[in-house]
Amino acid sequence: MTDDDQTLTSPMPSLAPDAAPWLCLTIQWHPEPQRIGQQCFGPAGEGTLALNRFLPLFQSPGEAGAGLGHRCVSRSPLQLQRASDGSVTVCAPDSRMAVRIDGVPLDGSRRLTADQVRRGAVLELGGLVVLCLHWMRALPAPVQVPAMLGVGSAALALRAQILQAARTDFPVLLLGETGTGKEVAARAIHAAGARRDKPWVAVNMAAMNEALAAAELFGAARGAYTGAQTARPGLFAEAADGTLFLDEIGDTPPTVQPMLLRVLESGEYRPLGGQGTLQSRARLIAATDRNLAERGFNQALLRRMEAFVIHLPPLRERREDIGVLVLSVLREWAAAHGGWPALPAALVAAMCRHDWPGNVRQLLHTVRRALVALDGRGAGNAAEAGVAGIWTLPDLPASVSPAAQAPEEAAPPGAPAAEGLATAPARAARARLSAISGDDVLAAMDRHGWQILRAAQALGISRPSLYKLLAAHPQVRRASAIPEEEIRHALARHGPDVERCASALRTPADALRRRLLALNVALGDGAD
Repeated sequence: MTDDDQTLTSPMPSLAPDAAPWLCLTIQWHPEPQRIGQQCFGPAGEGTLALNRFLPLFQSPGEAGAGLGHRCVSRSPLQLQRASDGSVTVCAPDSRMAVRIDGVPLDGSRRLTADQVRRGAVLELGGLVVLCLHWMRALPAPVQVPAMLGVGSAALALRAQILQAARTDFPVLLLGETGTGKEVAARAIHAAGARRDKPWVAVNMAAMNEALAAAELFGAARGAYTGAQTARPGLFAEAADGTLFLDEIGDTPPTVQPMLLRVLESGEYRPLGGQGTLQSRARLIAATDRNLAERGFNQALLRRMEAFVIHLPPLRERREDIGVLVLSVLREWAAAHGGWPALPAALVAAMCRHDWPGNVRQLLHTVRRALVALDGRGAGNAAEAGVAGIWTLPDLPASVSPAAQAPEEAAPPGAPAAEGLATAPARAARARLSAISGDDVLAAMDRHGWQILRAAQALGISRPSLYKLLAAHPQVRRASAIPEEEIRHALARHGPDVERCASALRTPADALRRRLLALNVALGDGAD
């Protein structure tokens, strides 16, 4: 049974508290980045979900669904069997596709407890596709709070709470570990509410000078303290009828806490050294990562701040959102550098398995450093050590290094290599673009099935650099510019093997695959 939790503009179907959750698969990584974040749903009770290259259909809200599609995924199904106790047994397909669950190769079958699924199980398929197996208590809904990224139940519930808070003028208390995005949530409440065009003022209470905290917040008259040569308005006056965000509210000096309480109770405050009271019209939002009930915090102030409480979950409890968070950094990078960056699928899988004590902030910083290292930018040219150098980032365990894997854990012969991982030792230095001829580019593309990433690795250059060489090459064609009739003729001649068609048409394989999807041409290329 379900009920409808109304958001600001549309219903968000969700399960009753005592109902069994849906089993869900979320795409964390895919060679086609636009697929990241798409989901499919399995049974809400006992049953089996069969996963292969073509089924089930993964989709985002409001979009048409499609199978995983990539040739690294077997046609033979991977079976996910849900039992009455909530456990899920994963049975390997009858094919050569390499499958890993939480970093461990799948041999035969493995039973995951309901709690392991709740934590989020990371599935790697064929070295190129990464999925998260998890529970969902609400169906996907269009994103109405763009700043709060995520596709799982926790993200849906958080966005719904933000919209609810935005419709009120209640004080809001945001609770969550460091790095969970409390200020992002506060800004989202302000942006979604009636005060969106009014001032936004933020202050970190932990950084406030205790002796001058009252003057900072409430203002001071001239001569109120040593050095006060002129009157100062204070942050409440600056916020006016907008929003005042008090970060790290738990670090508010004890002498100031009763003053804040008075503002919340009556809206009145007195500037330091002032002769009369002023009226505040600002809406207060506060945030903390501490338990205020156990720190001697003014409990009357706490009760006032608890008019609307929002708990922000740690990233380890919303593992299914890691893919879309990584994707946000890749889009940021592409906008700044003019080329889509490459990340090893195995690195993304390791990120999905990591617990991230610093939460979203730590993840985003790590992805940015990974891109700098892989692209060869930044101090010390971190990429000089090659792709393997990324595995030494302090935020990730060294055990995920491909070099540390046992030989029997490697992908079977003939299986696609993991994206971004060279099969030969990493080059000590990137080749100079001026030394690469047009014939070199075509030869590398032909040798590697017109796959951008593999050809770039063979040439010893970054993927953005290869895109530049391809754009300048007179014989390389944009897939979007090739007539549909010519594409269908190539398919008729070479069959459903996208790499052979791409070679014949002289266009990158991934771009051709996207064109085929746009033309509604079924893909049946490659692996068993």
